[in-house]
Amino acid sequence: MAMRVGLWALLMALHIHAAKGQMVQMDSVKSGFVGSQVELRCIFINSNPPVKISQVTWQKLLNGTKQNVAIANPALGVSVLSPFRERVTFKQAAVRHSTPSLEDTTIMFSNLQLSDEAAYICEYTTFPAGNRENMVNLTVYARPMTRMNLTTPTIVARATKRKMTVATCVSLNGKPPSLIRWDTRLKGEATFQETRNQNGTVTVRSNYVVIPSRETHRQKLTCIVTYRNEKFQESVVLNVQYEPVVKIEGFDGNWYLNRQNVQLTCNADANPPVTVYDWKLLNGSLPSNAEINNNTLFFKGPVSYNLAGMYVCKASNGIGTRTGSVDVNITEIPNNPPHNQGTSQDLNNTGAAIGGAVGGVALLGVASVLLYVFLRRRQRTFKGDYNTKKHVFGNGYSKAGALTAHPPMPKNLQYPDDSDDEKKPAQIGSTGGFEASERDFDPEAEDLKRPYFTVDEGESRDYDERTLAFQYDPETEIADDMISQTDGSVISKKEWYV
Repeated sequence: MAMRVGLWALLMALHIHAAKGQMVQMDSVKSGFVGSQVELRCIFINSNPPVKISQVTWQKLLNGTKQNVAIANPALGVSVLSPFRERVTFKQAAVRHSTPSLEDTTIMFSNLQLSDEAAYICEYTTFPAGNRENMVNLTVYARPMTRMNLTTPTIVARATKRKMTVATCVSLNGKPPSLIRWDTRLKGEATFQETRNQNGTVTVRSNYVVIPSRETHRQKLTCIVTYRNEKFQESVVLNVQYEPVVKIEGFDGNWYLNRQNVQLTCNADANPPVTVYDWKLLNGSLPSNAEINNNTLFFKGPVSYNLAGMYVCKASNGIGTRTGSVDVNITEIPNNPPHNQGTSQDLNNTGAAIGGAVGGVALLGVASVLLYVFLRRRQRTFKGDYNTKKHVFGNGYSKAGALTAHPPMPKNLQYPDDSDDEKKPAQIGSTGGFEASERDFDPEAEDLKRPYFTVDEGESRDYDERTLAFQYDPETEIADDMISQTDGSVISKKEWYV
């Protein structure tokens, strides 16, 4: 008896040791969309030495109830049970051999259905270790169908201005449910509704509500459906019908006697377009020279007082009829039109005049600059400025330091005190002295220059004392390289041609 107990304890110890070396590997979760294919992995990690695999069984666990899906037996082969027979297969072909290899019993689910969502168990029966199993949770998603449409092909704007649904956006049979939002410049409000279906899907519906009017016509509505990480969008353009909005144009407040060929135009904004225009003059009939052409009322010939009055245009379409009016008055002479009512020709003429004036000012400025440059260059015949030249004799000029021979100067010259003005010598006679000479001085006579030269203050640094020295030469002959000027001065040929 004691021997039997010891043998049983030994077998149990071996069993526990072998169990520690066995494992069933599976993914914890898997997912797929309706109609797609998914792989459910199941791999047996054997012990060393390996245990014998007697059978592998796949089961579906739903609401606490197990349902066999597929069985692989070394002796009996492979069996897939209904209703999975057409959609479940073992991935490894070796499982189906007469001597199967059952370490990898992964199954493939094809054409997934919402009813396939459940927990699946892969169970290994071994000897002598017993049963080993693991489980995977399968989630099945349903991609929704989305659509957007106008509630009616045409929307009519009513005078009552009541709210109405103009467009609907639907996400049908989605799992999980979708999120709907609207993208539009149209002022309105959206409503949302979710409906859960028996198969576990959800239908989401959203309506867009506005007050139809002329402003809502041709407005764009975009519905955006977000499903998990995917987005779907669709757009519609509203077609809102409304009665005409009428405005009469053509009277500019300046209809005067004998003005030629004036007219009035009845402009109407309407959807659908206006089909009938009707003109009339209140408290009278249309003038005899008035002619109607669709939405325009022409007045042939010169304007006269009988054109005055209240003109009414009635425009009609399939939705309704609206009128517009204008009060026309006739003046004897033209009125000065406001600046903002001038014709395009007047504006063009004004622009041309302004442009011509600006161009003339610019041209005058350019001419002034050119004249200034020309005179400046003529003044500077030689290097430097005339104001920096020596006064030799009369009105002649020459460069400092290049003084040439000159006629003898009178010895009885007297000079007044220095000043900034041009200095003029005065010859003293024997009878009147300096005062008499000053009275007899003729400004029109030949200008007698003093026997010295002046230098501009800004250029005085360019001349030294030797330059300013003046020596008289009694010789009256002019050197060969000098040229005599009409004013009595002399300059060198070299300087003349610079």
